[in-house]
Amino acid sequence: MSHDRELIYFSGSIQPHGILLVLCDSELKILQVSANTQAHLGIPHQNLLNQPLDTLLDTTQIQAISKCLSKDFIGINPMKILIRNPGGDRLFNGLLHRTTDVIVLELEPIISQTQENFFSISALVKGAIAQLQQVSGSSEFLQLVTQQVQNLTGFDRVMVYQFDSQGAGKVIAETKRDNLPSYLELHYPATDIPKPVRESYKRGMSRFIPNLSAQAIELVPQKNQVTQQPPDLSLAVLRSVDSCCVEYHQNIGVAAIMVVALVKNQTLWGLISCHHQTPKFVPYEIREACELLAQFVVSELTNKVDREELDYIVKLRALQSEFVESISQADNLKQALVNPAPRLLDLVSAQGAAVCLEDEITLVGLTPTVEQVRDLIDWADAQVSNALFHTNLLPKLYPEALAFKDVASGLLLLQISKVRRYYILWFRPEVLQTVNWAGNPNASTTVEADGTVTLSPRQSFQRWQQTVRCTSLPWKTCELKQALDLRNAIVGIVLKKADELAQINRELERSNQELDSFAYAASHDLKEPLRGIHNFSTLLLRGYESVLDDVGKSRLQTLIRLTRRMESLIDVLLKFSRLGQAELHYVSTDLNLIVNKVLEDLRVSRPDFQAQIRIPRPLPTVECDPVLIGEVFTNLLSNALKYNNKAEKWIEIGYLDKEGTGDWVLGTGKSQKVNQQSSQFPITFYVKDNGIGIRERHLEIIFRLFKRLHEQHLYGGGTGAGLTITKKIIERHGGQIWVESTVDVGSTFYFTLT
Repeated sequence: MSHDRELIYFSGSIQPHGILLVLCDSELKILQVSANTQAHLGIPHQNLLNQPLDTLLDTTQIQAISKCLSKDFIGINPMKILIRNPGGDRLFNGLLHRTTDVIVLELEPIISQTQENFFSISALVKGAIAQLQQVSGSSEFLQLVTQQVQNLTGFDRVMVYQFDSQGAGKVIAETKRDNLPSYLELHYPATDIPKPVRESYKRGMSRFIPNLSAQAIELVPQKNQVTQQPPDLSLAVLRSVDSCCVEYHQNIGVAAIMVVALVKNQTLWGLISCHHQTPKFVPYEIREACELLAQFVVSELTNKVDREELDYIVKLRALQSEFVESISQADNLKQALVNPAPRLLDLVSAQGAAVCLEDEITLVGLTPTVEQVRDLIDWADAQVSNALFHTNLLPKLYPEALAFKDVASGLLLLQISKVRRYYILWFRPEVLQTVNWAGNPNASTTVEADGTVTLSPRQSFQRWQQTVRCTSLPWKTCELKQALDLRNAIVGIVLKKADELAQINRELERSNQELDSFAYAASHDLKEPLRGIHNFSTLLLRGYESVLDDVGKSRLQTLIRLTRRMESLIDVLLKFSRLGQAELHYVSTDLNLIVNKVLEDLRVSRPDFQAQIRIPRPLPTVECDPVLIGEVFTNLLSNALKYNNKAEKWIEIGYLDKEGTGDWVLGTGKSQKVNQQSSQFPITFYVKDNGIGIRERHLEIIFRLFKRLHEQHLYGGGTGAGLTITKKIIERHGGQIWVESTVDVGSTFYFTLT
C-alpha cells in the first residue's frame, strides 16, 4: 500500500462477529446498518433501515441511550442490551459513541454472561495485579505481564512490544506455546505499524480481530444519507480489517489478534500484542479486563522506571556535591577537576575526558590525542547551543572521528567560557551492537521511479542481523543536566565578578531545584496508589451494581469523586514543581495579543462570561515568556470573573505610568505608592475588578498553595493553586505580585516584569 493511503476507517464495513448501526443524532433513526442482522437477530437488514431505534429496543433501553447522549459524551461506553425477537431473546454488549455527524451503536453478542463469570474475571485481574506489585525489576515485571494476559485470554502468544523514537519497535517480553518460535528481542521497522495506526493506538484504542480471514460485512447503504460519505469508523471496535494487515499476519501464521495500547505520558510507549494460530473469540469482559490491566501496567511501569532513574540521579548528585565542594576549596581549578581522575568521569558515566583551560589541554582516561581534541573543539564549538553539545554518533557527524572511534564515538562537550576558551569534553567508546530484525526491515518498502514510496507486507520474517558501528551508549537527560549544573557551579566559583555570574546567581536564588525535584517525585508516587483506589472503586461499582444498595453505591461514587479531586491536586503540585525547573523562553511579546487570546478562550470555556472588559489604553510590548505570562492573565482574569456576585461585572486591565502618577512597589500585604523617575524601574501591570473583595487579614495568605478562602462548592470550586502558580511565574520573570482589596468593593492585583 502507499505510505499515505487512507486507512480502513472509512471503508464502510465491519467484522462479522457483531452488528453496527449508524443513527441520526437527533431522532435515533437507523441511517445505516450492517448486512448481517439476519444472522444475529433473525431480522433482515432491509427491515431496519430508516426505522426508529425503538424498532429493536424497548423504552427503558432507549431512555438509557438518550441519557448517555445528553451528557458531554466522549468515547465508548459498554451497556447491556436485550433484544427480543421471534427467534428468541439475545443479549448484547452495546458500544456507543458519537462521530462528527452521527451516533454509532455497535452490538456484540454475549455468549455467556453470569455474575459468577464476572467475579471470576475480577478475581483473576486482582490476582494478576497483586502478583505484578511484588516484582521490582522492569524486565521481570513485563515478562509477568505477558503471562498474566495469557492466563486471562488463552492466546497462543502474548508479547510486550516497545516503540523507539523513530516508530520502530522491539519485542521485550513474551509468553508463548512451546512449539512456537520466539520473537523475543526481535526488532520491527516502523513501516510494520504505520504512523496512522500508531496514532490511533496513541488515543488509547485497543484492537480485537477474532478471525483475520473472516469476510467483511458491508454497511447498507454504503454512504451516510446525511453526509453522502462513508461513516467514520475510527472509533468502532468492530471496524473491518485492512487487507495489508490481514496479509501481514497470515504471512506469520496468525489467525486472530488482540492489541492493547500502553500509553505513557500521552506518548505511545508500546503495545500488549496477542496472537493465535486459529480463530479465537474473547468475550468483551475479558478484553475490558485486559485494558484495565494495561492501565495498571503503564502506571506501575512508569513508577518503576522513575524510581530506577531517581536512584541514579541521587547517586550523580551526591558525586557532584562532593566534586563541587572540592573545586570550591582548591587553589588550582585544573588540578581540582582532574584529580582524583575517576570523579570527573563518574559525573556523567564517561570513560574519558579532556579539560581545556585556554590553550592548555589535560587528558583523563581513554581519549583521543591532544591535537585530535584541539581540532575536535574547533569543530564542535560551532555546534554548541546553550553551552552544551552532545552526540552518540560522533563519526557520522565528524568524519575525522573515525580515527579514534574506539575511544570517542560519543561526545559531550560543555562550554564554560567561550571568551576564555574553558571547555570540558567527555568521551564514550564505540559499542558494537547486533540488532536482530524480524526479516529484512527494508523488504516492505519499495521506491518507484517517480519517487513514490509503496509499503507491502513482508513475505519473510527470518532473523536478519544488522551490525551498528560508530555509535556509543546515548547520554541520558540527567547526565546532560549534571554537566550543565557543573558548569553553573564552576562559573559561580571561578567567574564571580562576570556578568554571567550575576544572572546565574539570581536564577539560583529563585530556584530550589532539589525541592522541586522532591515535590515532583513525591507527588508522582502518590498517583500510583490513587489510581488503584479509583480503578478498583470503579470496578466494584460496575461489577457489584446489582448487589449494592443505594447507600453503598453512593459511597463508592463519593470515593471515586474524591480520588479525582485528589488527582487534580497532585497534578497541580506536579505543575508547580515543574515551574521551578522549566527554562523560560523570552521573546518580544505584545501583551494586547496575549490578553485578547485569553479573553477569547474564557468566552468559549465560560458560557456565563458577561463581564465588561475595560482596557484604558493599549498594553506595551515586553520581553517575557508568552506562554507563562498568558497563564498569569488567565488565572487573574478567571478569578476576577469567578469571585464576583455583582449584577454588572467589570474588569479593568492596564498599567501604571512611571512619571507623574508614580509607581507602586510591594508593601506589607498592601501596595505603597512611591515617586519613580528611573527608566530602569519595571512596568507595573494591574487587573482590577468589582468583585467580592478579600479581607485584609487574608491578603498575605492567598498566594499559598491550595489555600482557598471559601468552601469547595462555592464560586466554582478549584484547587486553590492558581495564584500560587501565578506568583511563581512572576518571580521566575524577576518580578513581584501583590494585591489591594476592599470587601464588597473589589480587588486589584499588581505585578511587575523585569
